[in-house]
Amino acid sequence: MFSVINAIEAYAYANLLTQGIAGTGPVSFLTGGSDISMDYQNGALVVQGAEQLTLSEMVTNPAAAFAGMQSNFMANYQQMAVQGITIGIGFKLAKRLLRRPISNVNRNLMKPLGIGVKL
Repeated sequence: MFSVINAIEAYAYANLLTQGIAGTGPVSFLTGGSDISMDYQNGALVVQGAEQLTLSEMVTNPAAAFAGMQSNFMANYQQMAVQGITIGIGFKLAKRLLRRPISNVNRNLMKPLGIGVKL
């Protein structure tokens, strides 16, 4: 059985991770192009174009992409932790508060349709 609320919660977590680590949303991460490069400037390694990483950049230039992901994670991990806790608590609280209406919709609308989907 497919749960719409659980799918929305999963997408919220996916968005949190891709925004914090890749700097872009899940859809852009999967469908975006490649503009990443890694150069040495004045004896230091510089990654350019790592603000918004995509899957194609991870395939075409994995060293630069992972360096950019590490940099993004170090800059955003505290904010990501707080947002992750907030998402978890928010969905748990919403499911509890809306338990009766959700059950009513599942029982009276979704179950008679017989499509294997619940709210």
